[in-house]
Amino acid sequence: MTGYILRRLLALLFVMLVVSVIVFVLMNAVPGGPFSLGERGYTPDALANLERKYGLDKPLVERYWNFLSGALQLDFGYSFAVAGSPPVTEVILRAWPVTLHIGLYTIMLSFTLGILMGIVAAYRRNTWIDNLVTFTATLGITLPSFIIATFLLILFGFQNGWGDNPREWIIPPLFPGTAPLLATDYFLPVFTYALAPLALVARYTRASVADALSADYVRTARAKGLTDRRIMFRHVLRNALIPMVTVLLPQIPNLLTGSLFIEVVYGIPGLGKFFVTSITNRDYPMIMGLVLLVAFLWGITYLITDILYTLIDPRVRLTGRGSA
Repeated sequence: MTGYILRRLLALLFVMLVVSVIVFVLMNAVPGGPFSLGERGYTPDALANLERKYGLDKPLVERYWNFLSGALQLDFGYSFAVAGSPPVTEVILRAWPVTLHIGLYTIMLSFTLGILMGIVAAYRRNTWIDNLVTFTATLGITLPSFIIATFLLILFGFQNGWGDNPREWIIPPLFPGTAPLLATDYFLPVFTYALAPLALVARYTRASVADALSADYVRTARAKGLTDRRIMFRHVLRNALIPMVTVLLPQIPNLLTGSLFIEVVYGIPGLGKFFVTSITNRDYPMIMGLVLLVAFLWGITYLITDILYTLIDPRVRLTGRGSA
């Protein structure tokens, strides 16, 4: 197991290297730049000074080598677009904890409630409960998050005056050293953000559990007189978890890196907005830092997924070539 994990981590480093090369080349292949005359209105002398200051006047290979040397030390350079030109690492460390709080609460809500809804719907197939869960899941997937966010903000945030008595709405922080926030800072964003993953979790849980309930070993267990609870926890869930883990865990990196629409509508100073603004502003260091962060999270998530396979099903063994 240890050898397999080390090999996967080395492979992840190679993947991140390849991703950085591709993104760096494509990013610099786009005409113009972060200080182009047409967009910012700098004079030729000012533009030349800025490019010299940030190393944009050097050849592409040399610039990538300088970036890679710094990235190995977690130094991605200075942001071109954020006020004060702080280091990219500082911007991420300042904004990400807020996004992580919302993302982790979203994961807890969507996965817990989604799994319960999927199990109940699978056990009550073709009933009004199943139809209600299916309708809710379809609604959560199809409705855009910014529409839901705007509606909830108008309905609860403005009309009901949440936050008038803040002492009743304090939520403790998930990370040491961060101040507790009001429930109104979390409740609406988390609820809005959780609707789509909750719907996805409910749908896949229902499909996996319903498929397991139709298996021969479940009919055999019922013929032996086992209770539904024992059949569910000992037989059904164990066999339904592998397809659920395969589909659902890759949703986690998206939830941990924020949503532009949610953060903009609710005024959350998180990381999600930088994913779009860094591209529109051609903030090269910020783009590279965020892309590598996402690549790292995806790689770690798939590694955890493979490890969970062995815990769920002892027949699965991890080899040097992956899961077998």
